Amino acid sequence: QVQLVESGGGLVQAGGSLRLSCAASGRTLAMGWFRQAPGKEREFVGGISKNGFSSYVADSVRGRFTISRDNAKRMVYLQMNSLKPEDTAVYYCAASTGSDYAFGPAPYNYWGQGTQVTVSS
Repeated sequence: QVQLVESGGGLVQAGGSLRLSCAASGRTLAMGWFRQAPGKEREFVGGISKNGFSSYVADSVRGRFTISRDNAKRMVYLQMNSLKPEDTAVYYCAASTGSDYAFGPAPYNYWGQGTQVTVSS
């Protein structure tokens, strides 16, 4: 059974930074992050391969967000810089148990409970 627990969300001013963390248990391969803003559909933010050597982030956050993982600690991170008010959302850690590489939303089959990120203008 896969369990994912996010932490690190909070309130930050525009232009600031936050780092989200995700603690994973169970058999996970590719890992990723999604977000959902009020009244909007869940959006795929990005993913990282099982070995951590390859990653992808969506156009909307490219150049500002970075995904990394520490397999020894079973942790995945989302470093968010130059935050904008439109980044305000609940952020979800996600795991794929079937794909080593998952650079789109489809392969993910487990999600955490989410952590709120609010960016004030």
